[in-house]
Amino acid sequence: MKLAGVLGEPPVPEGSWEREAVYVSAAALRRRLPADALAERVRAVPGVTDVEVRGNGFLRITVAVPGELLESLEPVAIPEPAWPDSPRTWENPGFVVRYGHVRTRFVRRWARELGVPEGGFRPEVLDGPYDRRVLRLLAELPGRVVSRDPGWETYLVRLALAYHDAHEHAPAVPRGDEPVTAVHTARVRLAEVVGGVLMGPDRM
Repeated sequence: MKLAGVLGEPPVPEGSWEREAVYVSAAALRRRLPADALAERVRAVPGVTDVEVRGNGFLRITVAVPGELLESLEPVAIPEPAWPDSPRTWENPGFVVRYGHVRTRFVRRWARELGVPEGGFRPEVLDGPYDRRVLRLLAELPGRVVSRDPGWETYLVRLALAYHDAHEHAPAVPRGDEPVTAVHTARVRLAEVVGGVLMGPDRM
């Protein structure tokens, strides 16, 4: 998606994305552009299914395939908060984040051992509720990077918790005799992106 390029700034994800992936943007107001004209340009962006001009001049933008976000996210250097290493319990936000990173590295190793292909990524298969929840949080990254107050500590914990849920309920590797499918390849890609955001060791 090239929304930020057309808008001149990253749009902000809105809602849960459970049923539809929606962004909002105040770019027309900030850039002093006619909202209707900017909306027309956004409608021409591949993957955009609807653009609504709200009464306040904001644009409400719906995209068809939220998983396409993974193809456009750039690496982000987030400073690691000064969290203690212990206790290694869910009450420690540092553990929550670092263990989230460790789990993404587990996925990388398991995927190689089980023959999950790296190629053939199909973003449209990341359509389950757990996948969408993680994608919704990843969609905040571009806006937080340019924010004066990105709130990284809270964000990292939210992303880690969403990924823990996805790891447990929407596994990236096949279980038992389950065959390898496109959704496994897509979830491995999702894990790679999350692991690049969450900081931590490869093993714990």
